[in-house]
Amino acid sequence: MTKLIGLSGSLRQASYNSALLRNAAGLMPEGAELVVESIRGIPLYDADVEVNEGIPLRVTELKNAITAADGLLLVTPEYNNSIPGVFKNAIDWLSRPDSDIKRVFGGKPVAVIGASPGGFGTILSQNAWLPVLRTLRTDFWATGRLMVSRAQTVFNQDGTFADQKIEEQLRQYLAGFTAYVRSSRQSAP
Repeated sequence: MTKLIGLSGSLRQASYNSALLRNAAGLMPEGAELVVESIRGIPLYDADVEVNEGIPLRVTELKNAITAADGLLLVTPEYNNSIPGVFKNAIDWLSRPDSDIKRVFGGKPVAVIGASPGGFGTILSQNAWLPVLRTLRTDFWATGRLMVSRAQTVFNQDGTFADQKIEEQLRQYLAGFTAYVRSSRQSAP
């Protein structure tokens, strides 16, 4: 069984990106599972907190989940043409201490998708993730791209898909990423 961890970069209850992630969990190819995790409960990064109190429990739990998974799917909103602060903050905590970067992220297959009410999807946010993922030495899957634009027309009120074309694009994206994760796992030493 191929296991992926999925994280939405939004805390908002009716988030399009969280809806995209929940839908993705139900569209995984056979023999694969996407476990939806949350960045909720991760405090603002503060080096003094890290030194005096250690890594927060929620961060440790999420680091362990990512480490145990075969791949990581980041579902990113786009705020002010870039990465949402709350999402970047979570990744910053997950990379602490520096000695854990290799364990949590090193060589981990990672993919990035996103949804936005705007006309360009999340292209700028997705591009802004590239230097971060490179710094963490992830194995970024660059073959596929999924940027859902005009998200308010794509989802029903309950967060399910109203647009079957986008649903099929997501299904194909997940099949491609899962195949990549499986091939990466087989070629690992």
